[in-house]
Amino acid sequence: MSIPADIKRDFPVLQQQVHDKPLIYLDSGNTSQKPQAVIDAMNEYYETTNANVHRGSYDLAVRATEALEGARAKVARFINAPATNEVVFTKNATEAFNLLARSWGAANLGPGDTVVISEMEHHANIVPWHMLSAEKGFELRWIPVTPDGHLDLRDLDTLLDGAKLVSVTAMSNVLGTLNDIPRLAEAAHGAGALLAVDGSQYVPHVPTDVQAMGADFLIFTGHKMLGPMGIGVLWARAELLEAMPPFLGGGEMILNVTKEGFTTTEIPWKFEAGTPMVAEAVGLGAAIDYLDNLGMDNVRAHEIELTEYALRTLNERYGDKIVIHGPQVAAERGGVLSFVYGEPDMRVHPHDIAQVLDQAGVCVRAGHHCAKPLLQTMNVPATSRASVYVYNDESDIDALAEALEASSDIFAF
Repeated sequence: MSIPADIKRDFPVLQQQVHDKPLIYLDSGNTSQKPQAVIDAMNEYYETTNANVHRGSYDLAVRATEALEGARAKVARFINAPATNEVVFTKNATEAFNLLARSWGAANLGPGDTVVISEMEHHANIVPWHMLSAEKGFELRWIPVTPDGHLDLRDLDTLLDGAKLVSVTAMSNVLGTLNDIPRLAEAAHGAGALLAVDGSQYVPHVPTDVQAMGADFLIFTGHKMLGPMGIGVLWARAELLEAMPPFLGGGEMILNVTKEGFTTTEIPWKFEAGTPMVAEAVGLGAAIDYLDNLGMDNVRAHEIELTEYALRTLNERYGDKIVIHGPQVAAERGGVLSFVYGEPDMRVHPHDIAQVLDQAGVCVRAGHHCAKPLLQTMNVPATSRASVYVYNDESDIDALAEALEASSDIFAF
């Protein structure tokens, strides 16, 4: 099957108008909208099943625990994890990166060590390493980005010399670039380093197999893949999780507590202190069911087709008035289109563009997209970013193009 033509009907928020115009949502790289099935699953949990988990033997608590652990099993299968207990729930990808840094990183990194990241990383995969480096004294090295938006791997062997961890995005949230994760995994492992992958933009859009990737850690978030806010995932190989110290202390993550100390419980619960986000896990499980029903191969094919249409439409219509950053071949990128617009010597500020587009009902993001080092490398202070997902179609791209024309009128090109 392909993506249904009437799929927008599944998303209640997309049925509304803003400023007397149909809502055109092109900001899924920021957060995705939620199908009715996800909303219903979370409502049903609260209406029929709500109880604390792993702490009660009564029927309601048992069913709540089954709901949480059932969602974990769906996540494990969705990314082809070898075992369900390798899936740790966090509140978002940013917390997962902090867990990785503060647990694995704090235990394994020190003076003389190196962590390698890239210039295209989201701040979530930069700031925790800066913070830890300031404390532990290890070196942070950067894989550069080429002018056409790819990772420059010509000096990879030198960058990896003495590295203990490589931590890179699978898909840039600014450029849309799809990175060659298996190649990076092979190089990292050959240098004696582990590989962590930011899958926040990748997992919602591309069939994901952590075993084929060769990754040691994979991090992603629920709210970008049709699920709710408030839940993220850290996947790691079981032997790594077993060796890592706990991140937060308190209830749920303990096996025993005495006046003299404590012992931790098994993975993954060792990393899930306190009452977990059960309803959010249920919602994420429902989102996975929805994506499974569409088929991730179909999701990817749909986005390639729509990205090709967007690149062609915008470039042909506006020529040198628009610069779309990143690879120009749709198969090399995700459906993320960061652009600057206006006459070459007088670009319109992205915030102004976003406001004009909003008046036409078109939602895009404007700013640095939590990737300031990348934009500094690109020598642009900010971009406008349109990002597509399963509920978008060519009419949404046409609406974007028409709304950009209106900004030309306002700013007198």
